[in-house]
Formats: sequence, C-alpha cells, structure tokens
Amino acid sequence: MKVSLNWLKEYINLEGISVQEIVDKLTMCGLEVEDFVNQQEIYKDFIVGLVTSKEKHPNADRLSLCKVSTGIEELQVVCGAPNVSKGQKIIFAPSGSTIPSNDMKLSKVKIRGVESFGMICSESELELSDIHKGIMVLSNGVEVGIPITKALELNDVIMEIAITPNRPDALSHIGIARDLAAIFNKELNLPKITFDEKGENINAAASVEILDLINCPRYVAKVVQNVAIKDSPDWLKNRISKIGLRPINNIVDITNYIMYEYGQPLHAFDLEKLSGRKIVVKSTSEEASFITLDSKQRMLPKNTLMICDADKAVAIAGVMGGENSEISQSTKNILIESAYFNPSSIRRISRALGLSTESSYRFERGIDYENTAIAAERAAQLISEYADGEIIQGNIDIYPNKISAIEVKLRYERVTELLGYHISNKDINQILEKLGFKIIFESHDEAHLIVPTFRPDVEREADVIEEIARIYGYDKVPPVSKISVTLGHKYDDSEFTDGLKDAANAMGFYEMINNPLQNEKAAKLIGNPIKILNPQSLDMEYLRTSLIPGALQVIKHNINNGEKDLLLYEIGNVFNKKTESDISNFEDFTEVQKLIFVVTGRISQKEWHSAEILSNFYNLKGFVESFLIKISLDNVLNDSYYDNANSIYEYNFEKVHENNIVGTGGRIRKEVLNNFDIEQDVYCFEFDISRLISLSKDKKQYKEPVKYPKVIRDCAFIFDKSVTYQQVKGFIEKEGSNLLKSVKIFDLFESDSLGSDKKSMAFSLVYYSEDKTLTEEEIEKVFNSLIAAVTNKFNAKLRGI
Repeated sequence: MKVSLNWLKEYINLEGISVQEIVDKLTMCGLEVEDFVNQQEIYKDFIVGLVTSKEKHPNADRLSLCKVSTGIEELQVVCGAPNVSKGQKIIFAPSGSTIPSNDMKLSKVKIRGVESFGMICSESELELSDIHKGIMVLSNGVEVGIPITKALELNDVIMEIAITPNRPDALSHIGIARDLAAIFNKELNLPKITFDEKGENINAAASVEILDLINCPRYVAKVVQNVAIKDSPDWLKNRISKIGLRPINNIVDITNYIMYEYGQPLHAFDLEKLSGRKIVVKSTSEEASFITLDSKQRMLPKNTLMICDADKAVAIAGVMGGENSEISQSTKNILIESAYFNPSSIRRISRALGLSTESSYRFERGIDYENTAIAAERAAQLISEYADGEIIQGNIDIYPNKISAIEVKLRYERVTELLGYHISNKDINQILEKLGFKIIFESHDEAHLIVPTFRPDVEREADVIEEIARIYGYDKVPPVSKISVTLGHKYDDSEFTDGLKDAANAMGFYEMINNPLQNEKAAKLIGNPIKILNPQSLDMEYLRTSLIPGALQVIKHNINNGEKDLLLYEIGNVFNKKTESDISNFEDFTEVQKLIFVVTGRISQKEWHSAEILSNFYNLKGFVESFLIKISLDNVLNDSYYDNANSIYEYNFEKVHENNIVGTGGRIRKEVLNNFDIEQDVYCFEFDISRLISLSKDKKQYKEPVKYPKVIRDCAFIFDKSVTYQQVKGFIEKEGSNLLKSVKIFDLFESDSLGSDKKSMAFSLVYYSEDKTLTEEEIEKVFNSLIAAVTNKFNAKLRGI
C-alpha cells in the first residue's frame, strides 16, 4: 500500500524525525517499507513552463515545434503530444533533468533535424498517474518558472508498505500513524468531525433492512441532499493521486479518501435511483447476473451477499457497486453506505468472481466494526463542505447483535519469560495504550485489557506480548551466547513415518501429496466434515475426512494424462466432527494421521512368457500383508471381511489387533468412481498410523516354531447372500475344537449358477497340537463335525473345491 508522509503528519507530529528513521522503525515493527520516493528529490529540476507558440514540425507530420517560456528564457522544444497548444501552462523538464518513468537523463538533441532543448511532460512520464495520451496541462493561476514541487505540492515522501494479512488496521493512514505514535511516544490526533444537520429525519428519507445478519452484522447509512457533482479541490486530488488513485469527482474521491484515511470502505448511492428509497441487504438464493460499475456483466454464484433496493440488486456487497445506481452529473441526493461485512463471505465471492477491489481487499481481512458510523459521518462532513450538500438529521444504524470486544489477561512476568528481557510495567502500559488497548484493571503482577476492535488478529496473551515486542524493539533483545536444552525421552513420530515411506517405496509405491482442504462434495463422501470459517475458494471449504477423495483425484489426473497403472501412497491428517453441532473447542473433533495405499490398473504387463495381470482385491491384500511384515514382524493381525458394509466400498476387509482396527480397505464402488470419471477398478487401504506406532513399540520376542506338523483342510459352502464372512468365521472359531488354530477365507464367488441370492465362501482351516502329531482319524472327526455344524447353522450347502 502506498502511504503519504505528509498525510501521516495530519495525525501525528513527526517534526525532527528523519525519513530514514521513520522507514527503519516501521520496517522493524512489522510494517515493511519496501520502497520510498522523496518527491522533492525526484522533481527538483522540473518547473512550470508556458507554451508561447506552436508550429508544425517541418520534417514530421505528427510532431510540433513549440517555444516554451521558463520565465527567464524561451527554449525550442519538439513535442509529440496531440493536445499541446499555445497559451498552456505545462510541466517542463529542461536539459539535464531525469525523467522518473524511465530514468532517462535529458540533453540537447536533434529530432528530425530540429534541435530540442527539453521536454514537455505527461502525467505518466512523471509517474503521477497512468494517463499517457497527452501532456499534463496546469491551471492558469500557476506562476510560470516556479518548481513543480511548489506548484503541485510535490514535496512529499511516498512509501510502499507491505501489509501482512493479519494487519487490516494498517491498511489506512490512521493505522500507520497509530504505530508511529506508539514507536515515538507521540499523541495520535484523529480528525475532528463536526457538521450541521438540517431538514427531515433520515428515517423519512430512506430505510435499511438486513435479511442476512450473519454476513452483514452492521449497516450504517447517512443521507446528504442537494449535492453538486464537480471536480474535487486540488488538495484532495493531489492527496489521492500521490497514492495511486485517479480523481473522478468530489463524491467518489471523498469515499476513496476516507477508505485510505480510516480503512473503512464506503459506497455512495444515488438516492433517487434506489427504488422505494430503500436498502435491503440479502444473499441470493440462486445464480444470477449483475452489471457492475465497470460495465461488465458478472454471473453471481448462489449465496452472494447483495445490496438491493425495493426492486433490484444495486451492488455486490463489499466488492463493487452496480451500474444502475452510480453517481452521475445529475445526482442531487446521495446515500452513504458504511457497513461491516463477514470477511469469509466477501473473500468467497471475490474469489468466485475473480474480482478483487480495494474495498474487498479490506473487507476480506476484517475492518473495524466500531468505525462504521464514524466513517459515514466523516464522509458526510467532507461532502457537505466540498459538494455543497445538506446533511439531514440522524443516522440509520442497523446493529442488532453487537459484537463483543475480546478481553485478555496479561501477566507482566510472562512478558519477561517470553521475550528474555525485562520491560517495566509503565513502558508496557504506555505501549499498549498508544496502540489502542484499554486497561480495565491493573495490579503489580498483571493487567486486564480490552483488545481494540480494529485488531482482529489479537486474541490471546501471546499476541499482546508480540505487540509489546515489536514496538519496544526487536533490536533490544539481548544476545544469547549459549542455550542449554534438556529433553526427556520422546518417541520420534517423524522417524517412524519415514520408515513407513521407505517400506512403501520398497514395494514399488509412489508418494502423492494432496491439499487437506477440499470442496463440499469430496469432504462429505466419507465422514463428518468440518467447514472452515474463511475459505480461500469453494474448492477449499472443508477439511478432508479421508485420504480417499484426494487419491481418486490424483488417479483421475493421471488417467487423463495417459498413465493408468498406478501404485500410490500418501501420509496425511484427516479431520472429523464428533457431532453434527458446530465446533466450539478441540474436544469437538478428531484429528488422525492416516496412511493410504492405492492400487489400480495393471500389476504386470503382457510379456512373451506371461499375460498381463490386472490389479484385484487379492493384490491389495498381498500388499497390505507385505507392508505389515516389514514394519511389525512379530505382531499377528486378524482379518475381518465385509460385503457392502461401507458406503464407499463394494466389499472390504479390516486388519485388527487386540480388538483395535488398525486399517480398512477394499474395492471402491463403481458409483463413487463415476463421480471422479474413473472407469477402471480402484482398490485402496487406509491405516491409522497411531495404531501402527503402537504395533511397532511392542517388544519383539522370539517364539519357538511349532514342533509338530500342521494339517490344513479346505472347505467351501454355498450360503445365502445375507450371511457375512464375519458371522461364519466367528461360528467356526467358537464351534471348532481346540485343535483348530487358524481360519482364513481364500475365495469368494458369486454366480447365477449357484442359485438366486447365493454366494460361495471357501475357508482354509489349520489344525495342530503342541503336544503330539495328529492322526488322520482325529482330524477327520473334528473336521466333519464342523462341516455338519456350519451346514445346519447357516442352512448352507457343502461345495466341491
């Protein structure tokens, strides 16, 4: 943001303080001055000239041969501007001057065979504005020969300050002056707002209704009648021109001036163009089109906050006004809008429209909701003075749900602990009061503060201490020669996740990294998503509830680019609300670190000795088993299989250790894949990393191998489709003898040949004894008994393998 030093001096006495010191102090307190321009130095050689004659150039049709008087002598100048004319007072750059726009130093030259002894300048060449079509013509009252630094008051220092997003208060000259007042212990002198009100009460002249109090908590209106639309006074034009604004007319220039003075964007409506003389603030219920002040038709998304009259929309709230209510030369009565809009609402609409304005830039970051009435009254004061307007009685101030200021307790000892050096209580209080903090209680140990409403970034004690440090001076932090830190034993999670990555890479998987912010559709695919308060766009409104939607987006992108065979993994955090109600503290949601494996396409390509193999459910299971062996060799994890148990999976399985689910995964449903335009099968598995860490922490022990041989028996049954693997497995484990040590499914088959609503499940049963070698008769007895029990329990039919 461009800041004028002369403008700052309206609010603070900086006499005796050098420009360099001001620049250095602002930068050190967090308001980085990226560049500054001393106009007196840049324009020292430029003077007011008078064009005494103009003739056509003898050798060029588009050039003029002029005589320019400097008050001392007349000089011949070749000029290419179409608007140059005899009798004009202009800005003249004599030989030896340096043009600001290109740093070109002038000298006597011949142009098309004719000598030229200087240059008649345009506004763009002087970097006073972007106007470059012709020379800058001055008023007739300006004295010929005087420096333009005096004629145009170009005796200022213009600073380019980088304002960080957390400092919306610094997007104004008063905000910058407030920091300087704290740095140099000066008084801040705010403008005195005085004016006379006449005529009827404002409620008889206009009305305001807010239908969306969430996105517009406060709206202030002020009405000024019988205004004269004309050019702004020179002081106002010069002031806003210096910071890069183009003067338009007195009304628009005043609203821009106040935006850069207080940081409060304003909008002036032609009151006669407002149907019913009414303002209605509401959000759109559906998509709509709207023509803005720049004469462009814009498509507005649903839930766009709009300023309307009794019949139509007249402005996009906080972003840009409409063409149908703009100020024109015929305007007589105006309504001044000064409002506080929800920052997230303005940010969302600005991003959706691709339209960023000076107003939206400020509203997005959060303006001072207590400043709205002051800014409206300041505008009315200046309009009354410079547009001959009559201010009618009263304000309209719709503010039903007052926003409470934040209170913070500051412990003086804590300031010393965090900063590493002592600041007296007196100095701390002085800094805070200069910055606008109100001390409501003070003791030797602590102070209770009310945070100023223009500082939405200050929420806790640490933020207050940061304010103290940046004003007191970071350069006063004492040097530390040695720091001793004693750390207790701590498990290194990052080392563990690095090991997971190594294991995944060893199996041929490639890492992907996705944005944890997702759109509503993706976030609600799985889990209970959390909506953030200030999303940058509609595509980043929610925290992800699972790694799966992001993985599917990556698969879609790769397939679209010709890569269909993928082995991918990702490690990242997922977030879920515990209930449907809004989040009020950290206990209302969960944050879990997950690891996902994704398999799709071909596992192996066609070779002369083998056919290609497409990935399937068993490949996924094999990868999961291999991965678990790599990270947890001694821990036995059981499988649980499900059909249609999870809305995102067609069928899936879980890995369970000591009744805790370590991970789950399976084949993604076709309906889900269709949402991502994926036409090939996708298999994925998500691990809970905290569960994997607990596995890896278990002490590894040697287990003696079984001394006696194992006996394996396979069996397959035809069940009703409603019967689940978990039911059958649980029954077999319960009814099987103590010789049965393991039950695993190795085949799941569905076909019309099995019968209507039937499916086949095949199991592998492992028998052994720790005391002896089992005989065939012993195995057959318990195996046949189990076959009969399963057949009777589930009305199943034994099927040949």
